[in-house]
Amino acid sequence: MLYPVVETPMPTDAAADRAPGTNVPEFSVSELSFALKREIEGAFPRVRVRGEISQPSFPRSGHCYFRLKDENAVLDAVVWKGSLPRLGLKVEEGLEVIALGKLTTYAGSSRYQIIVDRLELAGEGALLKLLEDRRRKLAAEGLFDEDRKRALPYLPATIGVITSPTGAVIRDILHRLADRFPSRVLLWPVAVQGEKAAGEVAAAIRGFNALPAGGAVPRPDLLIVARGGGSLEDLWAFNEEVVVRAAAASDIPLISAVGHETDTTLIDFAADRRAPTPTAAAEMAVPVRTELAADLRERGQRMAAGAVRLLREAGATLQASARGLGDPRRMIDERAQRLDERGERLALATRQLVDSRAQALAAARLTSPRSVIELKERALSAEWRVLDRAMRGHVDRVRQASQRAADRIDTLSRSVIRATTAVLDQRSDRVVQLGQLLESYSFRSVLGRGFALVRDDAGRPVLAAAGLGTDQALTLEFTDGRVGARVTGGVPAPEPRTAKPPRRRDDGGQGSLL
Repeated sequence: MLYPVVETPMPTDAAADRAPGTNVPEFSVSELSFALKREIEGAFPRVRVRGEISQPSFPRSGHCYFRLKDENAVLDAVVWKGSLPRLGLKVEEGLEVIALGKLTTYAGSSRYQIIVDRLELAGEGALLKLLEDRRRKLAAEGLFDEDRKRALPYLPATIGVITSPTGAVIRDILHRLADRFPSRVLLWPVAVQGEKAAGEVAAAIRGFNALPAGGAVPRPDLLIVARGGGSLEDLWAFNEEVVVRAAAASDIPLISAVGHETDTTLIDFAADRRAPTPTAAAEMAVPVRTELAADLRERGQRMAAGAVRLLREAGATLQASARGLGDPRRMIDERAQRLDERGERLALATRQLVDSRAQALAAARLTSPRSVIELKERALSAEWRVLDRAMRGHVDRVRQASQRAADRIDTLSRSVIRATTAVLDQRSDRVVQLGQLLESYSFRSVLGRGFALVRDDAGRPVLAAAGLGTDQALTLEFTDGRVGARVTGGVPAPEPRTAKPPRRRDDGGQGSLL
């Protein structure tokens, strides 16, 4: 490349300061830096530089600094804060771009640099590489996972469309919806190409999701993001992260219909469904009304036929069951007869039970007769309650028989109570008599008449004086207490008196009756 040769004018004051004996002018550092800056900016007022972005930085000042490099050289680059929104491309490490701007110098570090006001991707290959790197990054975050995708509503009441209001896309969608199933459509107009397109599409997705349910503006049941076909650069707005993240975060099911069937953008992976064309998106959104009506008619006919068939089968089953059931009156009479028999058996069993319990009560020890009576009363009451529940709800004849049995049970119960009370009184009198008799036989009554009970040192009663020894300890028990005693000497017992033999009379062997 040929570069123009520019003569550098000598500063006016440099000649005066020229050292004697030499013709080389003398410059200050600032003068030389300013001269170089003026020459470079004049020689390269507007340039296009192709290179790879390296070491991008974004300090708090809001400016952006990076380097453009190739295999042989490096060029510093700067983007002022005011130019960043209009740059047209996000500054990323390793991105191959074409930078547009002017060449200048930076006197503070004696280097030259380019002030960039526009960035372009260097060819379609760079775009595809950037697209693939971004796809891998978002896929690693799980934004494209199948388990995040939701089923589309079968018949949405309101459909939100995000597209350009002036293009053919919205007309195709409305026309297709009118042909298939007319629905309410809310259009959010956005730019579908250019610097503002990505931000407007993302804001539209978030705006539809922010609408409250039941508000003045109906909240859509389904969203369609649509655009016609175009080059990779034309569709690049739908590859931006802000659009992909907004589509993945949408609570409303979303259909991506960007480009033609062969076009693929990153929003296609984040959407719940991808449509090859905007018209196909309208077909996915709603069913065909005529087909739906025909299907409803067919289902109604099948439902009616099934109901008729079920009624016929149920009627046949009912008739068969009626034939096998028999006469209900006869069945009631048989049950009533069986109930009469069981009532008589129950009454007989109740009488037998009362008799057996009365015998057991008479033979039992009368430790607590009243508790036994109460227990039997509770048992009879429980049996009566069971009998009453069993007899309730039957024919009057059975209820009368049950009532008679209940009266009989009540009568027997009172008889048992009276008999038990009489036995208890008799036994109580007998116990009192036996107690009085026992008290009369007790040795203590003898002690009360002046006698004493003599016991040895082992507590055994002493029945005779013959077995006692001298100085043996004894205990004398009187009616009011006991005292100790000791044997001092024996006293001979009086000889027992013998009966005189009867006088014999010589009366010829015949005794006297007196």
